[in-house]
Amino acid sequence: MGKWTRRGFITAGVLTTGALVVGVGIRPGHRAPKLAGMVTSEDETLINAWVKIDTDNVITAIAPHSEMGQGAQTAITQMLADEMDADWEKIAFMEAPATEEFANYALAREYAAGNLTLPRFMEGTVDGVFMAMTKRMELQITGGSTSVRFTGQRGMRIAGAAAREMLIKAAAKDWDVPATQIRSEDAYLYHDASERKARYADFAAAAADYMPPAQPKLKSSADFKIIGKSKQRLDIPSKVDGSAVFGIDIDLPGMKYAAVKAAPVIGSKITSIDARGVSTMPGVVKIIKDDYFVAIVADGYWQASQALGQLDVRYENSPAKDLNQDAIFENFRQSMSAAVSEGKEKKDIAYGDARKALDSAAQVFEAEYSVPFLAHACMEPMNATVRIEGESAEIWTGTQNPLSIRNAVAETLGFKKDNVTLHNQFMGGGFGRRSSTDYPVMAAKIAAQCDFPIKMIWSREETTQQDWYRPASISRFKIGLDEAGQPVSWDQQYIDKLDPPEASHPIYNLSDVFVHYVESDHHIRFGPWRSVDHTQHGFYIESLVDELAHAAGQDGYTYRRALLADKPRHLAVLDATAKAANWGRTLPDGHGLGISIVESFGTICAQCVEVDMSNGEPKVTHVYSVADPGFVVNPDGFAAQIESGVIYGLTAALHGEITIEEGRVMQSNFHDYPIMRMADAPEIHVETINSGARLGGGGEPGTPPTAPALTNAIFNATGQRIRNLPVMTGLTSSV
Repeated sequence: MGKWTRRGFITAGVLTTGALVVGVGIRPGHRAPKLAGMVTSEDETLINAWVKIDTDNVITAIAPHSEMGQGAQTAITQMLADEMDADWEKIAFMEAPATEEFANYALAREYAAGNLTLPRFMEGTVDGVFMAMTKRMELQITGGSTSVRFTGQRGMRIAGAAAREMLIKAAAKDWDVPATQIRSEDAYLYHDASERKARYADFAAAAADYMPPAQPKLKSSADFKIIGKSKQRLDIPSKVDGSAVFGIDIDLPGMKYAAVKAAPVIGSKITSIDARGVSTMPGVVKIIKDDYFVAIVADGYWQASQALGQLDVRYENSPAKDLNQDAIFENFRQSMSAAVSEGKEKKDIAYGDARKALDSAAQVFEAEYSVPFLAHACMEPMNATVRIEGESAEIWTGTQNPLSIRNAVAETLGFKKDNVTLHNQFMGGGFGRRSSTDYPVMAAKIAAQCDFPIKMIWSREETTQQDWYRPASISRFKIGLDEAGQPVSWDQQYIDKLDPPEASHPIYNLSDVFVHYVESDHHIRFGPWRSVDHTQHGFYIESLVDELAHAAGQDGYTYRRALLADKPRHLAVLDATAKAANWGRTLPDGHGLGISIVESFGTICAQCVEVDMSNGEPKVTHVYSVADPGFVVNPDGFAAQIESGVIYGLTAALHGEITIEEGRVMQSNFHDYPIMRMADAPEIHVETINSGARLGGGGEPGTPPTAPALTNAIFNATGQRIRNLPVMTGLTSSV
């Protein structure tokens, strides 16, 4: 098997059934003895793959996810700790090492088959299949709001429950009493009849000899003591006192610094460099030319970056150099029109007969919306530190994709995978950007030409202009309406179907739907961006629905309620949001209120935005957000993620735009790719609903509803309908 995509994982047909995910004890054999040497010290015992106990009775969760400010490692540790009856005051976490043995098969199992169960005797076989697949897939990624809803739910909870049962079993044998008579609480075991009490640590070694149960008994939500509580994030103290280590903080003995520059036209090769005078500049140690980048290695980063600016670099004459922003969007429109006229639409989803229903509609509403390319704008620029000694290499960086990066570096250097070690660090922002392998691979190529460790740091300009961007796109709608203005036909066409596949599917009650797309053709590379395709389609669909509401003479809230009449979860979220915002109240002059609702990553999130347009430009004053993720593991952490998603969404909606001229990205830094500052941030009110549905995500669902709620609010305030983002550009072309 080669590498798998998320969609290919499902469509390959390798699974026909699923079951409760087991994060421990993969058959054949007990994994803990094999893994212990990778994650334990002398005073620690590995109970199963995801939990260890030391002699001081401290329990450490081994988290197969990265930490980039989202609090995922804390939340999934809560899930393990609660099922284990741990003492939260003596709980810790560590990130799982970047090795195939810690490939995250629990995530894959839950993603692919989380709703299905298997007989107990089949668990080991199915888990073995998933383990083999995820090792092959190099699956150890953080993204897609998968940490809590997949790894936590079907990995860490089961690991904690299994560890608890193993400890009870060991105590029952030692005390010669039935296991049913032993209870656990705060990392202690009790046999009340004999008044015996012992720490978990006292039985850790004996418990580790047992095969972890494949289907331990999990708690009901009514029995949770740690899950559902706003526990302090475990990563925060070190970030407050300054002891937290990010990728850019690494300092090794004898280390030099590298500044780099790739071709401005992405994908173009470098033909030559003129380094006259550069090699004698202060601190310069080495000049490196690769096919796709140049690097200056120096004693300090400032020296390296100053020397880099003096290099005369020549590039190949790429055909893409003649491509600009207007041409890209014109190509989009031409390919969309051609697909329809030639009957070559690529079907996304279809039910009923949308085009037949359109012919009999009382009226037809048409609209086109567009969104631009977007950068990730992480506060910490791309960086990686690499040390090569003989046939071995070590990498220090912050990444969302440690196992794939380790293996990509090994392949680049021609080393055995086991000879490459990746030390993952905290990240100063990720949002999907740090799932790519490009920057650590580049650092490895530089280090391979040096006999000392190097720390490569991308400038802010390089970080902005060599991103993997949120794709630019267009969506066209042709909606058939009845006499009351209700949709009877839904025809949507858009550019590029990416992930997740359901992002383009309307949540509303519609009888005749045809959603189709065409693929783009340009050289701009794109990758995952916070909530991926939901950001585009959330804006498209929720803007359109608001336009339909206005055309029908209704407000956006009332119109949506009718279209969601048989979806109680969605209605509950929508109603709670309108109530929080006091929908229908009299607003100050120049103010407007807009609403939207998007379901993404298993979470339903609605938002009301209040905007002040009295000065002619939007000032967002309040955002009211309500989300239903099924169950909230850490309410304070979840609310913080919704708030973060709102700020990220407002930044993109108001200002975010990467433009292309002569084949290259024109933006370079925060002066021309601005982000929302604290002084401009609105008051954000967050509520959550625990509906008991299957767990949804928290890191991404707060972003998609923001842009349409904002533009709907601007329309409410001014009568200007914005169909093209960003808002500051769209105001000049509003309808």
